[in-house]
Amino acid sequence: MRNIVAVLPARYQSSRFPGKPLAMIAGKRMIQRVYEQVKQVSGISRVVVATDDERIYSAVRQFQGEVIMTGNCSCGTERVYEAIKGDPCDIVINVQGDEPLIKPEMINELIAVFEDDKVVMATLCKEITEMNDINSLNIVKVVRDRNDNALYFSRYPVPFNRDERSDVKYFKHIGIYGYKKEFLEEYVQLEKTPLEIAENLEQLRVLENGYKIKVKETIYDSMGVDTPEDVLRVEKCCLKTDKGSDKVI
Repeated sequence: MRNIVAVLPARYQSSRFPGKPLAMIAGKRMIQRVYEQVKQVSGISRVVVATDDERIYSAVRQFQGEVIMTGNCSCGTERVYEAIKGDPCDIVINVQGDEPLIKPEMINELIAVFEDDKVVMATLCKEITEMNDINSLNIVKVVRDRNDNALYFSRYPVPFNRDERSDVKYFKHIGIYGYKKEFLEEYVQLEKTPLEIAENLEQLRVLENGYKIKVKETIYDSMGVDTPEDVLRVEKCCLKTDKGSDKVI
């Protein structure tokens, strides 16, 4: 049996939305909604929020969640490692603290990828069908090779559809990662890389150092919160879910 731990990195400072994890969404803090979604996954032995902010720490304690204070970290993955480095786990699931609509089914799909022992890191993607989403710089796109390993992640629409073909597909990167713990220990020893800095996407550090990221396509969708305006869109979905519907619109 694998020992699987989930960590929710949550920081207060955000250039586009300061205090984002504490935003109220249909009567609950956003970080609480993410926490409760992850807790539904039966295969996870422990769910913990990792933060460097006393306000977030206090909010998690108020809803009786587990939370760990970390030091200053340059990215979410480093914060995840600091939270679990003393935990005897095998696999670590990193669920971004701004994904209140993340589905337990999606987490289970990610965990299943590690049945292949060669996988050291994995994530999810979903096909994009709306042109606005393709062009949005807030939605990260991913391109894969024929073995479903990531070739590149970008905020820009990739691939570039030079001839405007109708059969070109785009895939949204879902903000959830899985790692073998020993690989996570390697990751935090790596220095930031040029593409990571240019795109501000920490997963590019993995690719630039020659490691593979397995990307599982899912039929499920999620809706991250990047700006205050996103709260209203997510809130509508949460109200539907709270009433018994699990459909993300």
